[in-house]
Amino acid sequence: MQKFVILDRDGVINYDSDKYIKSPDEWEPIPGSLEAIVRLNQAGFRVVVITNQSGIARGLFTLDDLNQIHNKMHKLLSEIGGTIEAIFFCPHGKKENCKCRKPCPGLFHDFADRLGIRLADVPAVGDSLRDLQAAAVSGAQQILVLTGKGRHALDGDMEGLDGVQVYDDLATFVDCFLKKVNSI
Repeated sequence: MQKFVILDRDGVINYDSDKYIKSPDEWEPIPGSLEAIVRLNQAGFRVVVITNQSGIARGLFTLDDLNQIHNKMHKLLSEIGGTIEAIFFCPHGKKENCKCRKPCPGLFHDFADRLGIRLADVPAVGDSLRDLQAAAVSGAQQILVLTGKGRHALDGDMEGLDGVQVYDDLATFVDCFLKKVNSI
């Protein structure tokens, strides 16, 4: 049986910016996040990233810039023995009303459909209310980290999102998650 963990990118794996992450130089991992992905991989989990990247629609960066950012992420992970299986991203802005931009679950459904899996047992780690909403609608397990916009999300309206697990950061989530998995 294949095991997956879904991660948001900005604010979970790397530092977020209200000005957007527009180049590889601006992409900096949150301490411990890459190592956490390696630990997931070593435990047999395949890591998938699902991320909104509306900076493309806003003209702040290009698809080539996004690919360069992701290449940096892949390279840094590879250097320490980790891998991200796939990256699903929404390039649209809010006004485009697409079905792939979180909080809509389109990318979650796309991922599940491609692999023919159910998301019921798949943790989805995010730092925003829209990450949690997309996970909830898709049936994935909702995990909030307090990095990025996580503290703001926790202080906001979490109505209808009962049972959300909250962790300080990705590394803390992975430590707790793997202990739980290994005790089963």
